[in-house]
Amino acid sequence: MSEPAAPAGPTRCGFVAVLGAPNVGKSTLVNALVGAKVSIVTPKVQTTRMRVRGIAVVGRAQIIFVDTPGIFAPRRRLDRAMVAAAWSGAGDADIVALVVDAKRGLDEETRAIAAKLGAAKAKKVLIFNKIDLVKRDALLALAAEANALLPFERTFMVSALSGDGVEDVRGYFAEVAPEGPWHFPADELSDLSERVMAAEITREQMFLKLHEELPYQSTVETDSWTELKDGSVRIEQTIFVQRENQRKIVLGEGGKMIKAISMAARKEIAGATGKPVHLFLHVKIREDWESDPERYRSMGLEFPKE
Repeated sequence: MSEPAAPAGPTRCGFVAVLGAPNVGKSTLVNALVGAKVSIVTPKVQTTRMRVRGIAVVGRAQIIFVDTPGIFAPRRRLDRAMVAAAWSGAGDADIVALVVDAKRGLDEETRAIAAKLGAAKAKKVLIFNKIDLVKRDALLALAAEANALLPFERTFMVSALSGDGVEDVRGYFAEVAPEGPWHFPADELSDLSERVMAAEITREQMFLKLHEELPYQSTVETDSWTELKDGSVRIEQTIFVQRENQRKIVLGEGGKMIKAISMAARKEIAGATGKPVHLFLHVKIREDWESDPERYRSMGLEFPKE
């Protein structure tokens, strides 16, 4: 079966790096711009660890949104790898979109990002998110203050959660995307494999179920993915933690927590793949995985040196 092709005639294709401090709504915005869930979303900071590409088609333009980890002052090796991935995404992009939580305003982290963005050659766009939580006068003052720090090509006001203003942002990116051939088939929504997306969904459900109890260092890997004759898929995944007490937290009393995570993840994965899912989760201890270069490669991150 042939892949859907780009339309005949001149086309546009652009990469948009979506940057910002942690928890400003970057992943929610990327999902809204793509029109499908391509990046996991939780209230926990630093949920996004790798660069995730979401793909949208607007007329003759294909836009590749690069959802990046939140930029913050790194303390650990994994932190440094995530921040490096975010800045690398900005360096490779045609357009950089700085997302700001309108309620939080121009905090220290956002100001530091804006200062560093000044050297970027790409077009720079400012997007205030969560505008439904802030009065109009305050929004206008924030926009003026931000553009005094760094002149932006355009400033947008959106609520990624409700979709308010998202269509205007998508239309602008399609309009300014450089002329050129499309990089992906017309019906592709993300560059993540199903195996990686399934692992990310399970990690998302861990965050949502465990909240502050969740060990930050935990990770999920898809061990096997078997297509069955009845059209369903059997998935085996391993949740890795660093210590025995963390394993007990994820399992829960009598295995209740791991069952709840499995049920929620199975439902989400089935919705994403359009197939019935049989999900089997295991919890294992992998000490000091943050010092293992292979684990970083599996997440699409560069292993930072000391």
